[in-house]
Amino acid sequence: MNNIFIYYEFYIHIVPRPRVFVSAGCHLLRVRLFLFACRLVYNKVMDQPEPLLTVISHDGRRRFELIRGDLTRESVDAIVNAANSHLLHGGGVAAAIARAGGPAIQAESREWVAKNGPASPQRPGLTSGGRLPCRYVIHAVGPVWGEGEETEKLSQALRSAVALAEALGCASLALPAISTGIFGFPLHLAAPVFRDEIAAWLRTEKSSLRLIRLVLLEPAVIQAFLPVLNRLREA
Repeated sequence: MNNIFIYYEFYIHIVPRPRVFVSAGCHLLRVRLFLFACRLVYNKVMDQPEPLLTVISHDGRRRFELIRGDLTRESVDAIVNAANSHLLHGGGVAAAIARAGGPAIQAESREWVAKNGPASPQRPGLTSGGRLPCRYVIHAVGPVWGEGEETEKLSQALRSAVALAEALGCASLALPAISTGIFGFPLHLAAPVFRDEIAAWLRTEKSSLRLIRLVLLEPAVIQAFLPVLNRLREA
């Protein structure tokens, strides 16, 4: 609501006030500008869904949020893509990011692999955000269920994505439920891995990140993750 009055004051000051007579037309223009400002604020609020869970670190400097939303619309410094090792974004979250971000993301991904070799859980890829509202896309490679050492690899993928965001000086990071889609990692096993890595980040004292946001879309994924991540409040 405060933003509405800020917009109102802004528009009031840019519309010149007649010194002698305020016409009905001028008054109507002011009203229309005020309503337009209200619509801008309303749309902005609607684009930012209320977190299903918020956890703040003990020192108050870091915040974790769980929301239901669209990762490609996150206005953060960096988002994490659930990628494969060759950064070929053909399905799942990766395809959605590549579509929304435009051809630059896939082109930069090919360049990254050509220069650095395949990405891995220990070494994520990095591209710009293309047309996305974020500055960077960090391409984290989670494990495919059944390949072995899946829990450790998922932990490594999460840690390395956070570490790269910190190296870039990012203050905010949004990520999906890596490996739980087409890679087949069971939700009930993935959720505790996310909880443990997020808890470790909340305890750290040296991080440029002030916000990590887990962005989930499917109700089944939220249902599996929310009760587990709620335990972060007890840490």
